[in-house]
Amino acid sequence: MRDIRAPSTIRFRDKRTVHSSVKSRNDTECLADGPANWRTDQGGASLAEVHRSVPVPRSGTAARKLAAFLGPGCIVAVGYMDPGNWATSIAGGSRFGYALLVVVLVSNLMAIVLQSLCARLAIASGDDLAQACRKGCPRPVAAVLWMLAELAIVATDLAEVIGTAIGLNLLFGMPLEVGVAVTALDVFVMLSLQKLGFRYLEALIAAFLLIVALCFAGQVVLADPQWAEVVRGFAPTRDIVTDPEMLYLALGILGATVMPHNLYLHSAIVQTRAYGTSRSDKREALKFATIDSTVALMFAFLVNASILILAAAAFHTADRTDVVELGAAHELLGAMLGIVAPTLFGAALLFCGLNSTLTATLAGQVVMEGFLEIRIPAWARRLITRLAAILPAAGVILWYGEAGTAKLLILSQIVLSLQLPFAVIPLVLFTASSKKMGLLAAPTWLTVLSGLMAMIIVVLNIKLLYDVFQ
Repeated sequence: MRDIRAPSTIRFRDKRTVHSSVKSRNDTECLADGPANWRTDQGGASLAEVHRSVPVPRSGTAARKLAAFLGPGCIVAVGYMDPGNWATSIAGGSRFGYALLVVVLVSNLMAIVLQSLCARLAIASGDDLAQACRKGCPRPVAAVLWMLAELAIVATDLAEVIGTAIGLNLLFGMPLEVGVAVTALDVFVMLSLQKLGFRYLEALIAAFLLIVALCFAGQVVLADPQWAEVVRGFAPTRDIVTDPEMLYLALGILGATVMPHNLYLHSAIVQTRAYGTSRSDKREALKFATIDSTVALMFAFLVNASILILAAAAFHTADRTDVVELGAAHELLGAMLGIVAPTLFGAALLFCGLNSTLTATLAGQVVMEGFLEIRIPAWARRLITRLAAILPAAGVILWYGEAGTAKLLILSQIVLSLQLPFAVIPLVLFTASSKKMGLLAAPTWLTVLSGLMAMIIVVLNIKLLYDVFQ
């Protein structure tokens, strides 16, 4: 039976204690400058094992504070240069030359804006995108968004698994089936690094990104592209919309660049930083987190553009407009550019795949915990996500061989592009809400710009579906 004396106990507390309690509570709400239920504990956080684990200096130079926030941008950038990007960029470069470079540029600019919204959502509300959808949407809508997010992560992981397996095959002659199974080991690598600290995982991923960039720089130098044509490739052309094949590849590049799982992931890993709760602390955290993601995504843009430039310079100019498979591209590079180019290509593909499998599996954990509030052992969460990608990848390889992997890679990117609006639209709506975001709600110009991007994505997807059914 409930104790009815409890209210009396509260009523007759010392007035000074009550006053102090109320003052403390009000100060906290004022400092948070957002929703009153803003969470600062780790109990309800996704990735609770690393939540607020990276210290942020309260004093010192701006450079020192910025250094504390560097890292999540590298993890996010991985998704913008994964093996799925390779398949679409190589196909686009070999088929249409440099014409689709403008799509790479526009996609990257979209990514910069949308990832900044992810950081804003996390820092202002304390929720990642998956948690915000669960709390802010009707249950049936949240259930649909969860299923679509899981589909996007499976499509992403599928591309990473295939890319890693092909990289192992090209460099070491490992059979594709064995390479697919080997990718499951990343689960244990990630767990080991996170036990040491999230910074170790970020450092490994940054090192892999640097290796990939150096490999592509070497290949572009060997390919010696026509730089005047490269510059013209950044000018828009109506053929991208009117030519169904060109639009298909353009949407594949868009889906491979602005990836849904990255929106969920970024809004969670930003919260690994132990920034303060005052308005000035949160504004400072938002500034540094945005700088981190913007610099990292510009780096990813250079890598993505290099892939398409390499394909255009090596294949399109030689009238090899049918190059789609990564294995075929590797072989042709050896014939056209010498023995060094295919080695660099295989190494870059392997490190891209390894990086991407780590981040996609991490995103799977964020989505599962955020939408479903399911708390199971970390190794089990990541193994489930990985198996969901390994099984279809192994099936396609066994049934169709390497030729089927190329089509599957491009199809996975189209699936991501079609799913993208279901992550972007909630993100735009949540960050525009002063009720959820407090004084850190997105300004009107940013909401209009991001809303326009969401509209463009929706219209292009409708056009793609129309062309496919026609």
